[in-house]
Amino acid sequence: MPEILDVTPSTPRELAIRRRLAAPRAAVWRCWTEPALLEPWFCPRPWRVTDVSLDVRPGGASSMIMRGPDGEAFPNDGVYLEVVPQTRLVFTDAFRAGWVIADEPLFVGIVELEDAPEGGTLYTARARHFTDEGKASHEAMGFHEGWGVAAEQLEETAASL
Repeated sequence: MPEILDVTPSTPRELAIRRRLAAPRAAVWRCWTEPALLEPWFCPRPWRVTDVSLDVRPGGASSMIMRGPDGEAFPNDGVYLEVVPQTRLVFTDAFRAGWVIADEPLFVGIVELEDAPEGGTLYTARARHFTDEGKASHEAMGFHEGWGVAAEQLEETAASL
């Protein structure tokens, strides 16, 4: 289970988690950037993602469907804004492929990876929201618990590589 570390949001509309993962940084990066490796961990079980397509480059699109245990299906599309291999991934749901503006953008996601001094990966995930209401809604949906469980699943997947 990942070690929970303190993290201070860097803006008032940010939600963030920080964990020490018992997996190499290169493996954690692969889990964020390879569709087959993203599927097992991205949603807290019993939710899952399917139909994953990732064009991991600035301006590249991402697309997947988040599926719930009762048949719910929510498209989750976005665009990558910054890609620094094995270090930083910035993405948003404000745009779709081809820079088409989304109807209801929620946030910009920032994933930062560092080598942990005692081994493994320091993993920080931030969600910067466009509005106070968006942040409050994301927090009420269970951001900290959901992204925390996803981090556990990420660690499990990355450690298996």
